[in-house]
Amino acid sequence: MLSVLRVHLPSDIPIVGCELTPYVLLRRPDKTVTTDDVPESAPLDGHFLRYKWYRIQSDRKVAVCSVHPSEQATLQCLGCVKAKIPVAKSYHCSPKCFSDAWQHHRVLHDRAASAVNENGNEEEEIFGRYNSSGSGVINASLTGSASSTSLTNGSTPLYPAAVTQRSGGETWFEVGRSKTYTPTADDIGHVLKFECVIVDAETKLPVGHPNTILTSRVIPAPSPSPRRLIPVSGADMLGNLQSDGRVSSSGSFTVLSYNILSDSYASSELYSYCPSWALSWPYRRQNLLREIVGYRADIVCLQEVQNDHFEEFFAPELDKHGYQALYKRKTNEVYSGNIHTIDGCATFFRRDRFSHVKKYEVEFNKAAQSLTEVAVQTTQKKAALNRLVKDNVALIVVLEAKFSNQGADNPGKRQLLCVVRIVLRVTISYCSWFWNTGKHTCKCSTRAKGCQNLAGSYSSLIFTVHTLLKGLEKIAASADIPMLVCGDFNSVPGSAPHSLLAMGKVDPMHADLLVDPLAILRPHSKLTHQLPLVSAYSSFLRGGGLGLEQQRRRMDPTTNEPLFTNCTRDFIGTLDYILYTADSLTVESLLELLDEDSLRKDTALPSPEWSSDHIALLAEFRCVPRPRR
Repeated sequence: MLSVLRVHLPSDIPIVGCELTPYVLLRRPDKTVTTDDVPESAPLDGHFLRYKWYRIQSDRKVAVCSVHPSEQATLQCLGCVKAKIPVAKSYHCSPKCFSDAWQHHRVLHDRAASAVNENGNEEEEIFGRYNSSGSGVINASLTGSASSTSLTNGSTPLYPAAVTQRSGGETWFEVGRSKTYTPTADDIGHVLKFECVIVDAETKLPVGHPNTILTSRVIPAPSPSPRRLIPVSGADMLGNLQSDGRVSSSGSFTVLSYNILSDSYASSELYSYCPSWALSWPYRRQNLLREIVGYRADIVCLQEVQNDHFEEFFAPELDKHGYQALYKRKTNEVYSGNIHTIDGCATFFRRDRFSHVKKYEVEFNKAAQSLTEVAVQTTQKKAALNRLVKDNVALIVVLEAKFSNQGADNPGKRQLLCVVRIVLRVTISYCSWFWNTGKHTCKCSTRAKGCQNLAGSYSSLIFTVHTLLKGLEKIAASADIPMLVCGDFNSVPGSAPHSLLAMGKVDPMHADLLVDPLAILRPHSKLTHQLPLVSAYSSFLRGGGLGLEQQRRRMDPTTNEPLFTNCTRDFIGTLDYILYTADSLTVESLLELLDEDSLRKDTALPSPEWSSDHIALLAEFRCVPRPRR
């Protein structure tokens, strides 16, 4: 007979919007063990599994800590109440919690005061909604109308929640009848119960006792303060997204570049400081989707997107928001894991703003093999391939704009745009990064990814970047087309790869070129390109718009790049860039940068608020006529 051996949840902390999928281990009548479902439509030996979810509600009110949402609040900041800050942000679980969070918390007060003084009551714009959870105080004593709320329960049709029983000041509401359940705002502060029972297919009666699990209290998904668009072209007001997410100028377009941190890299060993529930993929994917959709960019360039996550989640979910998707998976000559979890580049564009013209897929392993065949001695070919073959790829997409900012001279001219997305990795081993007296050094360990400071490891990055740029020069020579190059280049500002990208050349005496035992990069004079590429975020230091002073403090004036785009316990620095051809594009505005005050004290990324170890970069561009030659 069918029997249930074990039932458990991957995490006992349920979060609003994050699907709960219990692990149910079964023993079949033939004594084999399985986790496959046995639905009523396909009974096994005359039996099937029935699932139910309940919300356990108490008559007492519950407040959730704004810093540690899994903890119950014990105190409230009255300053938040007076400043009309969303009340959910005013609760703390202990005096120490409030004290530790004060530096960040004080920023909320300052922003609220500034918003009221300058623009009246704009707390919705400045702070955003606290995950639509209202005040953050849950009154567990619901009226009869609350039990009639329609709820989504996996693939089961909508149906009203039912009160099943009430005793000892607690009420159990049935909220789901499928194996999975996604907590809603109504569940915040309440315990959920999952019930699994074997049912006789003929009598429809339970056989034996049900297996149950109780979760901890449901918590709201932490939501960071929204990041604003800051004009850099001398506009008089801060840029604000319209209701449809785009800025007001019809002739401009926005581009988002974001390394979302592949689930295959997001291990608890690597990111031990991040709560396990916030590191889980079911939570991170929903949080990342909310963030990405919230930016409403016309073009979205994502990195470290696993093949299965692209096909099963990002492509269908972003399609609902009007995006068409293109993807290039990394090659697997080095990677030895599951082919479905290999990550790669994904480019999405709004169908109402752009149409797809052409796509180029670049596999740098092939270029490395070609180079070693003609430029490396036979005895050194294996060593050269080990150094250069890293499964790196690039996705080059040519789009045509459906809008126009062409003048009267060219009313019918097609506006094309070349968007380049690249994913770079240097080594399959993992190392920690350390910053020492202004020079990056490395100590090998198994705690952090992305080491590029091993002796000579930059040669692979330089080779890859140089190969990409030479290919882009060919495209530029064949078509008059603006270009955008986005990605995590795994290269800090001032490194040889960054210099090649942003400056068009590398100093032959650059330290990164000194360790090249196989002469892969020689002659150094070949490390040049003619594309007029400029880093978009350098506009914060060149622009004249209002609100730039604060952003300039978040920039490094020696490199014209942000102080950081990647922030972990072992490394903080800039690895991500958006570059553009300055003779055909101009930067209108940029997404504001984060600083230490924007992150929770004593933490790093990823965190419950930000679900990647990188921050998103976004720029608004406008096409400009090329100078006549």
